[in-house]
Amino acid sequence: MRTSSIARAAGAALLATSVVACSLLGGPIAAQNKAAPPAPPATPPPPAEAPPAEAYKFVIDPRHEDDVLGVVQITHATKADTLTDIARRFSVGYNEIQRANPGVDMWLPGAGRQVVVPTQFVLPDAPHKGIVVNVAAMRLYYFPPRKRGEEQVVYTYPIGIGRVGWKTPAGVTTVVRKVKNPTWRPPADILKEHRADGDPLPAVVGPGPDNPMGNRALYLGWPEYAIHGTNKPVGVGLRVSHGCMHLFPEDILQLYEMVPIGTQVRVVNQPFVFGWHRGELYMRAFGSLQDDRRDWQKAEHQLLAKVLGPKIEKELRLRNEHVRWDLVEQLARDPRGVPVAVTDPSASLQQALADAPKVQNRLPDGAAWDGKTDLPMDQKTFEQVLSKVDPADASHTASDSPQHGAVSASGASNAPNAPSAPSASPSGT
Repeated sequence: MRTSSIARAAGAALLATSVVACSLLGGPIAAQNKAAPPAPPATPPPPAEAPPAEAYKFVIDPRHEDDVLGVVQITHATKADTLTDIARRFSVGYNEIQRANPGVDMWLPGAGRQVVVPTQFVLPDAPHKGIVVNVAAMRLYYFPPRKRGEEQVVYTYPIGIGRVGWKTPAGVTTVVRKVKNPTWRPPADILKEHRADGDPLPAVVGPGPDNPMGNRALYLGWPEYAIHGTNKPVGVGLRVSHGCMHLFPEDILQLYEMVPIGTQVRVVNQPFVFGWHRGELYMRAFGSLQDDRRDWQKAEHQLLAKVLGPKIEKELRLRNEHVRWDLVEQLARDPRGVPVAVTDPSASLQQALADAPKVQNRLPDGAAWDGKTDLPMDQKTFEQVLSKVDPADASHTASDSPQHGAVSASGASNAPNAPSAPSASPSGT
């Protein structure tokens, strides 16, 4: 009995020891085996938006003769922004920002709304000399003189142009004089128009905030035309003038200092422009002006083929490149002012926008504007300006007034090609 009891006690002790051992051995190991899986790697933060690119001064490398300058940028509106604010900030005009962002409310785009900033430019088909204005794009280019072997610099600014019936003339002239803080003497036809509208003008408007010529003026060989500033910056990028070309106040200050008397001024009307960039032919479409007499709708293909011209046709053959006419016609029908490579089989407007860099919504480094002076006006005041864009009196057309540079059905201007002295009452603004 005693032996049996001892055996049973030994067995129980051995069992207890085994349980404790298993517990001691298995506890930490079991805890390790049952630990939670490692956390997935943290999602990287979105890439920081780049600083905005300068959009008014570019260098053309003479070795490459690139016709496309700058880059399309994408930014986001703040709660306080209008599209006119963003346009001024990035040195583009009303028409350019509106065309690039169809369906976006100009006055309430909304906080966080993506905004396309069309700051990539295809140079007009014109000599790179002096001032070149493309009225269809509402943009001015200035090519300063350079010495042999130097890189060509070009400055570009948005402009306001002549209203329907008061179109800005096409042709070639020169800068004949420069005036700081100009005095405006409205021509008789402008005085008459304002009297008829119940808004009579004084015979002389001196320098100051009420002068529509702004703070600087470049008078042209065409007696009643000038390139000048404005006291209503929101009109830049609109057809608001009586034929003159309006610049933002900060832009005319720059241009005035750079341009010498005698500089050639060439005004063209090119609704669709083509140019080479990195081995591809690009197209930028603005659409035709309301009073452009060329029938772009009925003869679209023929007119676009003519725009290409023999020089580009020859280059296409040498490069063995082919124009995608389906894409060209698509861009012409829906002009957004965004350059697209029309010889690239995979190119599209959507792809060009997808490739555009995302940038901060702020003034670019080195911007001429301080972001505060001459802020765009409110919507009510703007609508008053806009009411002047397309005058109801359609009987007063450019063809009725040859001194305002009427354009013939062929698109040629009857404005004088040779410079002449300014009249005694210069500039209908």
